[in-house]
Amino acid sequence: MSLESARRVLRIEAQAIQDVLARLDSSFDRAIDLLLSCKGRLVVTGMGKSGLVGRKISATLSSTGTPSFFLHPADALHGDLGMLARGDSLLVISYGGETPEILNLLEALKRLEIPIVTLTGAVKSTLAQASDVVLDVSVKEEACTLNLAPTASTTVAMALGDALAIALLDRRGFKSDDFAALHPAGRLGKKLLRVEHLMHTGDAMPRVSPETPMPAAFHEMSAKKLGMTTVTTSDGKLAGILTDGDLRRLMEKHGGATLSMTAGDCMIRTPQTINPTLLASEALNLMEKKKITSVVVVDPATQKVLGVVHLHDL
Repeated sequence: MSLESARRVLRIEAQAIQDVLARLDSSFDRAIDLLLSCKGRLVVTGMGKSGLVGRKISATLSSTGTPSFFLHPADALHGDLGMLARGDSLLVISYGGETPEILNLLEALKRLEIPIVTLTGAVKSTLAQASDVVLDVSVKEEACTLNLAPTASTTVAMALGDALAIALLDRRGFKSDDFAALHPAGRLGKKLLRVEHLMHTGDAMPRVSPETPMPAAFHEMSAKKLGMTTVTTSDGKLAGILTDGDLRRLMEKHGGATLSMTAGDCMIRTPQTINPTLLASEALNLMEKKKITSVVVVDPATQKVLGVVHLHDL
């Protein structure tokens, strides 16, 4: 019984989204053009369940390159209207289009010349008539068995809010680098963290010169515990690297004679390097593909060594 109820809800909500998809028209393009022309922030408002949906839409907008915040309409009537300024735009969510708290804001909104995009199920409502662009989010029925609780209608409003956010993202040319800058923490933050925030630098980075005797190179590798050392020129540019694996192969081939060599004699002269702005996830993929445990980070303009990233750091 419960399983069938769940399936019924999902069918109704999925169909509601399909219905909105089928009637989506040029009004959506007009909404995007209007919001893109906004010089200020995109303010989202709504009462009750629509307000909760609005909070989520506002958060998605902000995280995808469109500065936004949520304004509760009742709070706006009691002083928070001062959060709005000329140049802002307003995204209103009101299924019935007759929410008193929102209608009471219209005069002030018109005075500030704030354009309004409305998501509503009543395209001939008072709110719709006062809006610059109206997006129809009406549904044939709610998923609630009483056809009362906002369910399918809130699902559709949230989905269309996502569509607005992503369309704005695409039009702005918002890239993964921009997304990373807005998500410094959590799982997304870790996935989008840049190499420059993880690399070993300064005294923590193993570094020798080409003239360094191999015993001293051994000591540097052991002290820095990264299983390798960079070999750099006097001006800080990368000359090559030495790894634990290289040393084992050298000892097998030359035996004790290896100790009389220099780092320049033994180094790999064309090691893999990466840019400091590379995403950590991309660096990890590269290291796994190349089957290496450390990679040198260099300045792409000067080729000077900036740091070293180890697999364990990722």
